[in-house]
Amino acid sequence: MSTRLLAGAMTVACMVFVGPSAPSDALFDRSHPVDAVKDVVPNRVMTWNICNPCEESDVDRAEEIARYAPQVIGLQEACVGDVERIREYLEYLHGLVYHVEYGSVLTSWGRCGGVPWSPGGFGQAILSAAPMTDRVNVEYPDGGSEDRGYMAVTTKVGGRSIRVFNTHLAQRQQEEVRAKQAGVLATAVARHGRAIVLGDFNAVPEAPELTPVWELASDTDPQCRPTLAGTCETTTDWQAKFDYVFLRGITARGHRVEPTAYSDHDLLYTDLDTS
Repeated sequence: MSTRLLAGAMTVACMVFVGPSAPSDALFDRSHPVDAVKDVVPNRVMTWNICNPCEESDVDRAEEIARYAPQVIGLQEACVGDVERIREYLEYLHGLVYHVEYGSVLTSWGRCGGVPWSPGGFGQAILSAAPMTDRVNVEYPDGGSEDRGYMAVTTKVGGRSIRVFNTHLAQRQQEEVRAKQAGVLATAVARHGRAIVLGDFNAVPEAPELTPVWELASDTDPQCRPTLAGTCETTTDWQAKFDYVFLRGITARGHRVEPTAYSDHDLLYTDLDTS
């Protein structure tokens, strides 16, 4: 075992005893050997609402991500502490090294741990195997029943520099709020000829509030459009499509929706043609 991986294994061992927020991380229920270092899929991007508060194991979340090894992952309902642990586990248990940027929109001791005078950040996060630049984090003027926003970074996907957005729109039954949020997001996306928009939009494809986004971009599934909503794959436990990889100026080679036991949202990834 290399010195780096041995040090990483010791780090993970310390994390087991010192402080993961999810109780199920406190003890491993099975052995997790350090795998051989492997590469990410360079043209693959993924979106995943990891569910919070769900008290799932960050070890299991990292294992789910490692199974598909995307170049870029957009996470929603993400606590900073959980994402840090996921990133550590991806590196030291799976050999996948990621950079991280955060788009926290609120601090929450109840949801994200920490201490009352320094609670954890909650919102979005982007992991990328390539460095990220020009991060912006925007909180929507009206979040609805909970603060919401979008973040954006520039990173390389398939060797090409691309602007990547990650968002989480207002909860269900708040259509008017989501419509305003989608308008803010679309204005930002429209500034870029090539962009990837990841996220949990809390709206089905035919929902009127998503019109500003549909006017700019296409879903990764070529058969999924507002007028063809019945053909769209569902992405949630309640059999609705709320999760999207919108593409602007980029085409998809293929996509997959992968069910998971560790969230009420499925993992959605797509392989892109970035030439």
